[in-house]
Amino acid sequence: MLPYLIVGLGNPGRQYRETRHNVGFATLDRLATRLKLAYSRVQFRALVIDGRHNQHRLFLAKPQTYMNESGQAVGALMKFYKIPLENLLVVHDDVDLPLGTLRIRPGGGSAGQKGVGSIIDRVGTQDFPRLRIGVGRPPGQMLAAAYVLQEFSRGETELVAQTLERAVDAALAFVTDGLDKTMNQYNGQLTTE
Repeated sequence: MLPYLIVGLGNPGRQYRETRHNVGFATLDRLATRLKLAYSRVQFRALVIDGRHNQHRLFLAKPQTYMNESGQAVGALMKFYKIPLENLLVVHDDVDLPLGTLRIRPGGGSAGQKGVGSIIDRVGTQDFPRLRIGVGRPPGQMLAAAYVLQEFSRGETELVAQTLERAVDAALAFVTDGLDKTMNQYNGQLTTE
């Protein structure tokens, strides 16, 4: 059985930890906790864990380059561990989706997400699964690049936490149930009661 690689996108450094742009990292941290795994090494400029989930070998990676160079680590890890494109899942923020929304897709363009663009450049195709986590649109005339480097407001933190847990569920479902079933089950927005 071929292994899976789940990549969370973000920027390294304490100053970025709680920002909108780092929901990919936050999802991978929660995924590692759920699987009772800890980041054990740096490999190809990424923090990497390997483990198992339901008989599947699984690698989790958080590239330690800045976002717009994420493809360096992803391409190298895929080649080294012989990860087929369909077994790659890239988890990242998306300003075009409302906060609380997940969208799993089999491929597509980068939509301006620099980390995804870097991966597309490095692997030579846009046909790889990704899990987009909505972080909402910037208010007023604020540029998206500035907005994604802001932290979530206190009023948003509960919805963010619920969304990240749901993203972990979706990532694990991708490994065990496949892309189509995972899209049917997890695409959409969380509702707040």
